[in-house]
Amino acid sequence: MDSTWLVLLSLALGLVVGAGFVWLLHSAASRSHRATEIVSPTVPDGVDQVLEALPTAGIVVDPSNNVVRASAGAYGLGLVWNAALSQARMVELVDEVRRTGEPIAEDLELARSTLGDATVQLTVRVARLGSRYILLLADDRTEAVRLEQVRRDFVANISHELKTPIGAISVLAEALESAPDDQEQVRHFASRLTSEAGRLARLTQDIIDLSRLQAAEIVPHAERVSIDEVVASAVDQNRVLAESRGIQLATGRASHAVVFGDESVLTTAVHNLVSNAVRYSPDKTRVGIGTRLADGVVEIAVTDQGPGIPSEDLERVFERFYRVDQARSRATGGTGLGLSIVKHAVQNHGGEVRVWSQPGRGSTFTIRLPEAEHIAPSADGTASETAEVAQGERTR
Repeated sequence: MDSTWLVLLSLALGLVVGAGFVWLLHSAASRSHRATEIVSPTVPDGVDQVLEALPTAGIVVDPSNNVVRASAGAYGLGLVWNAALSQARMVELVDEVRRTGEPIAEDLELARSTLGDATVQLTVRVARLGSRYILLLADDRTEAVRLEQVRRDFVANISHELKTPIGAISVLAEALESAPDDQEQVRHFASRLTSEAGRLARLTQDIIDLSRLQAAEIVPHAERVSIDEVVASAVDQNRVLAESRGIQLATGRASHAVVFGDESVLTTAVHNLVSNAVRYSPDKTRVGIGTRLADGVVEIAVTDQGPGIPSEDLERVFERFYRVDQARSRATGGTGLGLSIVKHAVQNHGGEVRVWSQPGRGSTFTIRLPEAEHIAPSADGTASETAEVAQGERTR
């Protein structure tokens, strides 16, 4: 073969090999670019900032349903796990929006995690974000749903509780009308009528007090209150009932503690605890009322020698109309709202109420309140108002 043809053939073979090599490089670069897009997808500008600013949980998913962006709220609600949606129903909504192109809004009740029975109530909105991505917004309505359920239960409980004394009054009134000449029966029915009217009045007043405390949430006109005076007043209000049953009301040493708040509200709270202790204690026993000041916290403890509270009921004793022993509570004249009033009164003062109890060993309820800041006298002998105002703001 002529040398010229050999040279030309070599050049042609070199061009083919070079072109093939260039094609391989281009193909590898394209695959690498596509892989980079999948691993590190780009979302429209400003989405990150919007997700951070939203009060709701926000999630952005790609065409493969991989989570490419998610707000802290989404992780907090347990909606994202290992860069994927953790809830099957939310995946179904995403697929439907991708298929139809129409936005969807739906209320969902989802398990918070695989542990326990806790659930969250969400309003989920799903819509397209550009041509490739899907945006999910989840508004946590758990607390709103819970409060609505509490409101419905409260209304139902009030209706039930009011029916009993109102029905009894109606029956007793008819009995009085049918026996006008029988003085003994008239006295008996009149006494029962007075008792039921008193029970209805107590229930109505407790409902009013509890509604006022729940509406206020803070103490509107706080002032310095002596805890020793609050305890003394609450004990005096229960002394007649206690003495009639031979129950000793034992108070400890004066604490000289001062808190910021409403004296009448705090007195009602302590009175309710002492009243409960007296009602549920056996005759000729002892109810202890003690106060203590430690590390800026004022504690008021009321201890009885009653039947105690089972452990499964301890978390519910502060619920409205909840009674550990329904029959005994009604027999003692309880409305089922006393401990709820205590709880809200103490919380409005920035404190808390605790309970310790064991069946057969009695119960101890403890109110814990922040101590009022000490106010040093000024040069003219009056107390400085600055610290008082500051303490009032902290109580709020």
